[in-house]
Amino acid sequence: MAVDGVDFDVQPGEAFGFLGPNGAGKSSTMRMIGAVSPPTGGELSVLGMDPQIDGAKIRARLGVVPQESNLDEELPVDENLIVYGRYFDLPRPVIKERIAELLDFAQLTERAKDKVTALSGGMKRRLIIARALINQPEVIILDEPTTGLDPQARHALWDRLYRLKQDGATLIITTHYMDEAEQLCDRLVVMDKGKIVAEGSPSSLIAQHSTREVVELRFPVGEQEAAVPALETMAERAEVLPDRVLLYTHDGDKTADTIHNSGLAPEQIVVRRSTLEDVFLHLTGRTLVD
Repeated sequence: MAVDGVDFDVQPGEAFGFLGPNGAGKSSTMRMIGAVSPPTGGELSVLGMDPQIDGAKIRARLGVVPQESNLDEELPVDENLIVYGRYFDLPRPVIKERIAELLDFAQLTERAKDKVTALSGGMKRRLIIARALINQPEVIILDEPTTGLDPQARHALWDRLYRLKQDGATLIITTHYMDEAEQLCDRLVVMDKGKIVAEGSPSSLIAQHSTREVVELRFPVGEQEAAVPALETMAERAEVLPDRVLLYTHDGDKTADTIHNSGLAPEQIVVRRSTLEDVFLHLTGRTLVD
């Protein structure tokens, strides 16, 4: 996916996110920041350097966590770290010291001699992050870091990333999980079709582009369309999706009471707070998983 007129800056020690659906241009942007894919136009500075001139110097100061696992499955956990450390010409004593620290950080000390094939998905993701830290990078790029993980593994990984941020690391994160962006990012951009459609902190984006609460309604098959005209008068804004109606309001309970008193009979009413997905829906007319 090409990107078009993308303009942003990331501050040292910041967790900066790119939120958007698959194909929005997030990974293309990451490859350019990582000095792997050259930009065809515009200006790009990473750590004060030009990736097209100083690509090797930039890569030496980056840690990269790819979306797909590229661990050597047949090697033990510690050997994966040793091999990667040698790519940076680190002396063996330094690598050995770093491995002990990183395995402790990743909660994998007891699995050091196990082959990667024996690890769970969450353990592999933690190992990939530990591997990305072997050269003590100033900037860590994480492309969809928790894709495919169960909720428990995702929260364990969030904890590791939060610790990195507390230690002063600069994190650049791409994700299509709005809860992940809200949990991890100080600031983010929302991307769609190669363009940035909004930028700010998670809370400021929600305050600017949505209401405080959302009422989600599900109707029996064939009844939603007839209910929509009445529902649209009960909230500041209504979004009609194929499987549900979203009513945007600052008092969800009051809106739910109005619905009950109107004679409408939805199968399910859920009152929740607004999320970044509501922001994306408002800005683009579609959900993050469309």
